[in-house]
Amino acid sequence: MPTAAETALSRGLEGVVANESAICYVFGEEGRLIYRGYDIHDLADHSTFEETAYLLLKGDLPTREQLKTFAAQLKAAQKLDKVVQRVIKDAPLSANPMNVLRTAVSASVFGDPDRHDNSAAAEYRKAVRLIAQLPTMVAMFHRLRNGQKPLAPRRGLALAANLLYMTSGAVPETEVEHALDIALILHADHELNASTFAARVIAATLADMHGAVTGAIAALAGPLHGGANTEVMKMLLDIKTPDRAEAWIREALARKQKIMGFGHRVYRTEDPRAAHLRRMSEELGRKAGQSQWFAMQRTIEDLMKRDKGLYCNVDFYSASTYYVMGIPLDLYTPIFAVSRVSGWCAHVLEQHGDNRLIRPRAEYVGAMDRKWVPVRKRGEGGGSSGGGGAGGGEGPA
Repeated sequence: MPTAAETALSRGLEGVVANESAICYVFGEEGRLIYRGYDIHDLADHSTFEETAYLLLKGDLPTREQLKTFAAQLKAAQKLDKVVQRVIKDAPLSANPMNVLRTAVSASVFGDPDRHDNSAAAEYRKAVRLIAQLPTMVAMFHRLRNGQKPLAPRRGLALAANLLYMTSGAVPETEVEHALDIALILHADHELNASTFAARVIAATLADMHGAVTGAIAALAGPLHGGANTEVMKMLLDIKTPDRAEAWIREALARKQKIMGFGHRVYRTEDPRAAHLRRMSEELGRKAGQSQWFAMQRTIEDLMKRDKGLYCNVDFYSASTYYVMGIPLDLYTPIFAVSRVSGWCAHVLEQHGDNRLIRPRAEYVGAMDRKWVPVRKRGEGGGSSGGGGAGGGEGPA
């Protein structure tokens, strides 16, 4: 029989330390986030997404030459294999972009030159290709579903600018490109969140990089993980004007409706990423003549903090930041994936570097000691040996 320690239950694995990692850590009580020892504020203020992706993958900030080489590797890998292009072209125009992205990433293994090589060096090269190609995949499907010709990446543009260019057809203004670059840095990793843990569980079976990232995308697509910022923007569009914000939220709370963009499983104070997105939301909204979204959000943020003791998280202000950039609501989560793939790949490389199969136990709450009976003797309501299983639903994470 298992010991008491072995059967101690933590729903959703909350508070359970599942592995060691040198990639990222969330200081929940302090509201701090570090990548490889660097504070997220320092990276958001001074780094670029390409530099941050290198840091996550390799463990150190690149030298000038290393960054130049890494950026060149990304640019050289942006073009999609014909099989992947065909998969995206064959997708229904009404398809969820996350489903298309998941399928495209899975299919990209067919044309990968290292598909038969799972060495550490080959897995790193696969990681570089995936980081480079996800923006192209997202933009290609978006253009096709709008009856537009897909655009090839422009070699003179960084990853964030290329994503906006390939999606909209216009080279973004400097302020918009910089804002998206910062947003990609902020979303690049977040310790053992659901999608990253899914990637590590898959990688622990010695599945390859493409399989692990495909599973991570499937996890991110779930409404309790990715997609919260989309719901925040839907809420703001429903509120319409700042003067309606407080009454709308109070009515929603009275109905026990969850207000998206608030609270976190780990942070007990403000999400450190929210400060940067709050500033960008205000600046970009003012420049675009759409200050109403930020005004609504400040009212909502103040009310939720004052009445519920809840702080906003990374999703809250990213909603209006993306909206004033002209990004469609259903591309918010794919853009999350464009950023987080750098973290997923770093975790897969780390998992493979010191692997142990991840195999937790479950607390069994079903029936015991049941005996098999012939089908002719079983009642309409099920088996005749008694002992039904325990009920109960699973609450939100």
